[in-house]
Amino acid sequence: MDFYRNNANLKWIILAVSVFISIGSIYFTEMLVNRLEEREKDQVKLFAHALEYTINSTQNDIQFIQEEIINKNNSIPIINTDGRDSILYYNNISLNDHWSTDKKYEYLRSELREMKETYPAIEIILKDPETHEVFGKQYVYYKNSFLLTELTAYPYIQILVLSIFGFISYLAFNYSRTAEQNQVWVGLTKETAHQLGTPISSLMAWIEVLRDDPQVKNKGIVEELEKDIRKLQVVTERFSSIGSTPSLKSENILQLVNRVVSYLQPRVSSKIKIEVYALSESIQAMVHPPLFEWVLENLCKNAVDAIGSTGTIAIKILRGNENKVLIDVSDTGRGMPKNIIANVFKPGFTTKKRGWGLGLTLAKRIIEMYHEGKIFIKDSQENTGTTFRIELKSA
Repeated sequence: MDFYRNNANLKWIILAVSVFISIGSIYFTEMLVNRLEEREKDQVKLFAHALEYTINSTQNDIQFIQEEIINKNNSIPIINTDGRDSILYYNNISLNDHWSTDKKYEYLRSELREMKETYPAIEIILKDPETHEVFGKQYVYYKNSFLLTELTAYPYIQILVLSIFGFISYLAFNYSRTAEQNQVWVGLTKETAHQLGTPISSLMAWIEVLRDDPQVKNKGIVEELEKDIRKLQVVTERFSSIGSTPSLKSENILQLVNRVVSYLQPRVSSKIKIEVYALSESIQAMVHPPLFEWVLENLCKNAVDAIGSTGTIAIKILRGNENKVLIDVSDTGRGMPKNIIANVFKPGFTTKKRGWGLGLTLAKRIIEMYHEGKIFIKDSQENTGTTFRIELKSA
């Protein structure tokens, strides 16, 4: 329980570690990319100087430069142009052999425009071999090799993969936690229902004995005991329903609420009034009566605890949008501070000195899992009161 209660801290730690790893990966990859960029820039400069030398040279020793420097570039895309921006030479640019000449030319021009936007051109000075007089210029344009482009995108792909892996791990953790909690809930409720069976049977037998006792007869004691035994039987049915798929049916919500109130009102302080308001007496919703009554009783009992000595519990039944039935349970109790509201439905959380902190957790599971509805705190103000809202499917 402590592990699950503190799992928010664990999530923050995992998130911080993931962010640290991601930033480290991006920083390290950025360093590698910068080094490779400088290396490719130096290679292109060497290529441009070699090309400049071969153009301006009159010697016969340029074959080595041609083979070992110029032709060795097999990864960096390069385009060589003259002073009028005409393309003289290109390398490591894939052109489809089935393209027309015009299409190939347009593709090369688009590549040239991209290169101009990526890196500044490297100049090649054209000189007369004898007089060394400058008579023109050429330019070498280039862009990142395919390997460098892949390396630039790698950290972002890595972050994406880590994010997907983290998301799947988070879902798996939550699913396993939910499955484990479900097993605990089902086992607990089934065992509770089993344990209640024997004393209920015994109490029913004792009621028959008391019924024939002249000192007890006509005092209403047996009738009240029968009500409590019927209540215990309902509780047993509720516990038995947890873990199975209860059948929902159309029920009159006002009648269900009045049934709960008629049972609870005599059993709480006479200074606490439970009032029921309905927009219509014929509002129907899809519910499993024993489980829904359990939720309503739980909310009312919590409201009684919050009120203390004197106050009012108001239950309002309304029609909502999108075929919804709304049940608001309001009290005039002490209310809750904002930092508590987010935790009231968590297992084990309670503000009472005695209690397991399971009532509202069960209520949430019953409404959301079995009735496919919603239950939440609509409003809560300290020293004013709290309003819980239940949303159900209209019949």
